[in-house]
Amino acid sequence: MRDAGLGSWPARRAAMSPGRTAMVFADRRTTYAELYERITRLVAALRAAGIRPGDRVAYLGPNHPSFVETMFATWRIGAVFVPLNVRLTEPELTYQLRHSGATALISAVPIDADVPLHLRLDDLDPLLAADPDHHAEPAGPDTAALILYTSGTTGHPKGAVLTHGNLVWNCYNLLVSVDVAGDEVTLVSAPLFHVAALNQCLLPTILKGGTSVIMPGWDVDGCFDAIARHRITWMFGVTQMFAGLSRSPRWASADLSSVRTLMTGGAPVPEALIRIFQERGLVFCQGYGMTETSPGATFLEAGESRDHIGSAGLPVFFADVRVTRPDLTPAGPGEPGEILVRGPNVTPGYWNDPAATAAAFTDGWLRSGDLAVVDGSGHLRIVDRTKDMYISGGENVYPAEVEAALFDHPAIAEAAIVGVPDDRWGEVGRAFVVPTRGMPLTPTDVREFLTGRVAAYKIPAHVDIVDDLPRTGSGKVRKGPLRARPLP
Repeated sequence: MRDAGLGSWPARRAAMSPGRTAMVFADRRTTYAELYERITRLVAALRAAGIRPGDRVAYLGPNHPSFVETMFATWRIGAVFVPLNVRLTEPELTYQLRHSGATALISAVPIDADVPLHLRLDDLDPLLAADPDHHAEPAGPDTAALILYTSGTTGHPKGAVLTHGNLVWNCYNLLVSVDVAGDEVTLVSAPLFHVAALNQCLLPTILKGGTSVIMPGWDVDGCFDAIARHRITWMFGVTQMFAGLSRSPRWASADLSSVRTLMTGGAPVPEALIRIFQERGLVFCQGYGMTETSPGATFLEAGESRDHIGSAGLPVFFADVRVTRPDLTPAGPGEPGEILVRGPNVTPGYWNDPAATAAAFTDGWLRSGDLAVVDGSGHLRIVDRTKDMYISGGENVYPAEVEAALFDHPAIAEAAIVGVPDDRWGEVGRAFVVPTRGMPLTPTDVREFLTGRVAAYKIPAHVDIVDDLPRTGSGKVRKGPLRARPLP
């Protein structure tokens, strides 16, 4: 039986828990009944403007309740939601709008967009005076719900299609692994245009009838304030975010007693950072995933978070994960191999790109391009991206391992390592290191610190002391621009 897919969720929540707080943004609280009312009025306005099933509706802006309202209104119409990265340049955004064939764009930032319907955020409130439209178009599990553009390192990014079924199964996987409660107060501080904040935090919280506290952008002090004011119980973050909290002057005295679970994913997290949070009695769970897996592929449940510190856990309940050699035979215990994923949470492919879709799959398995090792109990430990590994003097070097070692240095706030050509060794490491504010640091300090901690061939031959690192919208370091920088 076909229903309205995720577009039906606000109506179901409004019926079950109308008075519960769905969202908090600044000083504004929105109940589930109010959220549904605003969505149905926006549905009426968008339909009147000509938006039809199958159209693509793009949204450009930082985290805001209008993101959530536009997304659900789009789904109720039977259209496809295209969240755009606010950190991209106008040419990059123009490409994604054209490639997706967006019929409409709602933007909170200035952009000269060539789309049939372009609404600024300030235009939305007048539209919400329209009479509600409670009709929702049918949406089956294979109906496209999202197009999320992956950050490409070469050429143009690809638009990963996620269906209503992909998103629902991802929520199931998340709820199997995390005990999300109806009284959850979830801090949504990572960008909603990124798959983790959207699918691992916001949607499961709405499904359970919890409260999403939405921050417009990441801010260490703002996070501490939100935890204290709203009694946050659950949050997702990447390494940069958690490192910022742990190094803040407020860390030692902050009241974190309300926090039940901290969750992270994406790039490997240094074990030293995880231990800092565990020493405060906090449950710190790491997972692994990617945009194309909606994103959860593996997860380390709370009960195992101390015994398997640094692990990305086991395959999620409704998915299969393999770690293979280049010939697709299983990698042995402790042997790095590529992660392959199969399941109902996996994308059917890329928007208008059959060649990229075909290249991404082998016998029904999505090839991640990420490397992991599996221990004797089946737990995965993420090693690095296949493309980030380099070979120095015949030895494989995984930059994430060396970056984690550098995290233990008190004068190093962040580090990123890439392989660069070398006449003698083929490739050597080049480290880009951001010093902790107010602490002196030299390239010699960096290399001396690594001596004895990692093998000599893993120590970067070149060290650049820099003010910051280039990042994607989700906070991951962009290594492509670092590789392109000429050596001094």
